[in-house]
Amino acid sequence: MRGLPANPERGEGVGAEVTVSGGDGGPTALRIMLGGQLRRMREQAGISRADAGWQIRASESKVSRMELGRVGFKERDVSDLLELYGMQDEVERFRLMELARAANNPGWWSRYGDVMPSWFTNYVGLEVAATLIRTYEVMFVPGLMQTEEYARAVVQMGRAYLPAEEIEQRVALRVTRQQILNRVNPARLWVVIDESVLRRPVGGEDIMRAQIEHLMKWAQQPNITLQIMPFSSVGYPGAGGAFSILRFPEGDLPDIVYIEHAASALYLDKLEEVDEYVAIMEALTIAAAPVSQTETLLKEALARMD
Repeated sequence: MRGLPANPERGEGVGAEVTVSGGDGGPTALRIMLGGQLRRMREQAGISRADAGWQIRASESKVSRMELGRVGFKERDVSDLLELYGMQDEVERFRLMELARAANNPGWWSRYGDVMPSWFTNYVGLEVAATLIRTYEVMFVPGLMQTEEYARAVVQMGRAYLPAEEIEQRVALRVTRQQILNRVNPARLWVVIDESVLRRPVGGEDIMRAQIEHLMKWAQQPNITLQIMPFSSVGYPGAGGAFSILRFPEGDLPDIVYIEHAASALYLDKLEEVDEYVAIMEALTIAAAPVSQTETLLKEALARMD
């Protein structure tokens, strides 16, 4: 997935049992699943992307984007490609066509399209589909754990020119994303934050105090693990800046690393790249204070504000 458009907004064969209507899969994940299936079928049939493009009256580059899950699918195109690839199993054909229909359904986040760039849609769609999200943060509380007031303060940083309505939409989007942690099958979240995050009074002391209290509540949830990297720890030299690793339940979706920069970001899914960041994340969890000390460190952060 290298090459997906940048995302500076984050924190400030398919198995037969795949559910294609509703659920937690999300259209972004479904597109990637279907695209991967079509790519394998094309390769097994020995057909080039150019020939596949000719079959659906499109370019080779469009076929490439379809196989990477970066665009929606026209049902006619999928049907024509299945015909070209020699799909004879009617049950499997029906399942793949249903997958194509579900992949075109808009996610709940589409209503925030006015304030959410298309490249951020990709991230939210993957976030919705993830079963495990591991995050390292050095500047702010991760978006999935922010209070509404803290989120508003982060959104307004350097954006005083934004209309009030747009600010509120951005805040609503960030808060609504947190539903993945409270749904019937909640995502697991493992977060390591630098102690400096707790010392940075974003929005003022009252907002920061409420945010720390909010973190204490989040840390009690069975699907959430929160660790603090204290100043007394040298951390892990290969960590660099903030990043997240997303893991998915479907075999066709590889783990994805999201790395955030000031005005751009990368999505990585090559095995060697993912393995490197998994190793970094594991080292960070060892270098950070153990989970058993999280509540104590949060209470100490509150006490320093009194």
